[in-house]
Amino acid sequence: MNFLLRVVLFLIGLVFAASLAVAVLLLAMVWGLRYGWARLTGQPVRPWVMRFDPRHGFDRFRAAARPVEPTAADMAAAKARGEAADSPVRLRDRSPGVTDVEARPAPRGE
Repeated sequence: MNFLLRVVLFLIGLVFAASLAVAVLLLAMVWGLRYGWARLTGQPVRPWVMRFDPRHGFDRFRAAARPVEPTAADMAAAKARGEAADSPVRLRDRSPGVTDVEARPAPRGE
């Protein structure tokens, strides 16, 4: 039984290695086609890069915090539902007023 388990695991490893090799060969083939096409058309060969700008994350959250003005479609849909013609995003983002909480007196220093 131990020998059979080793054979099965070995075969699984071979299948994994073969699939990894096929993926690398496909990537190399696509890269070669890109390179050949760029050389054929006289364009510069540009490397594949992933551009990353750390400011992008801050800009995304800053833009999400800006108030959203209602569009004409928002206003028409709100009027059709009989609601206020305010932005649905702004209505959803408003925190509901808390009315069931009573203020406690401040603790006195002892």
